[in-house]
Amino acid sequence: MATLPNPLPALAADPSGGSLGLRLPAGTLLDTTDEGPWHEPLLWCADSRALPGGWAALEPARRAGLLPVVLETGDGHGGPDRWELMPGEMSYPGDHDAQEVLAEYWEEHAAQDEAWPAPAGPLDQGRDPEVLAADVADTLLGDGGPFKEPRLALVPARRSADLPTAIGWTGPVNHEGDTARLSAVLRSWEDRFGIRVTALGFDHLLVSVAAPPTTPAAAEAVAAEHLAFCPDNIRQGAHPALRAYAEHQVLNRRTWQFWWD
Repeated sequence: MATLPNPLPALAADPSGGSLGLRLPAGTLLDTTDEGPWHEPLLWCADSRALPGGWAALEPARRAGLLPVVLETGDGHGGPDRWELMPGEMSYPGDHDAQEVLAEYWEEHAAQDEAWPAPAGPLDQGRDPEVLAADVADTLLGDGGPFKEPRLALVPARRSADLPTAIGWTGPVNHEGDTARLSAVLRSWEDRFGIRVTALGFDHLLVSVAAPPTTPAAAEAVAAEHLAFCPDNIRQGAHPALRAYAEHQVLNRRTWQFWWD
């Protein structure tokens, strides 16, 4: 996968990141993959539980080519060193057309003979995507948040949508073995809806949404893309009917969550 130069090796001799203009807490560089150590660090992960405000404190890392993400390490699967990462199996997101990917998934997973409804149109962004992502992260990390043991991480990536592919994340492997194809869809959602990849777990993904659908028709169009992108999310979720899912999980929602069995 084509990436920018990886600034993470500099942290080996400079753990606080001072040479990169950072003031990092104690953390660990991870290069663990399913096939042994990678040739360079895949990510930096904080050693202690993340707290509100931690995401904003990592914002200067963007200038060094590192993007923040919250990792759930307390769901029984451990941290990313135990996630069976496979960066060598990933292609480049830019080599895939998001609409072709979605149409292929739709043909495989939608009801028989139900035609692909075409992609949802872009929506006006009501909030700054980066500001919203920081706000969502604070909500995840606050008291009563959904994660048992969240850790903040930094990943060398060109854009937020590429984060899962950059680390070789295999959470959706039972649906798609090349995560770059999913990142291609996430790139399209970045452009149309202002999403940012905010949190990753062993097999689940959460994005912030700066421009969510605000009408039932628009929400249902986006829900069709969700069905193609992550069939388990709907088929095995609380709202298996597309219209109900659109109403409860997409319409005016500032976060979208996905889970693969």
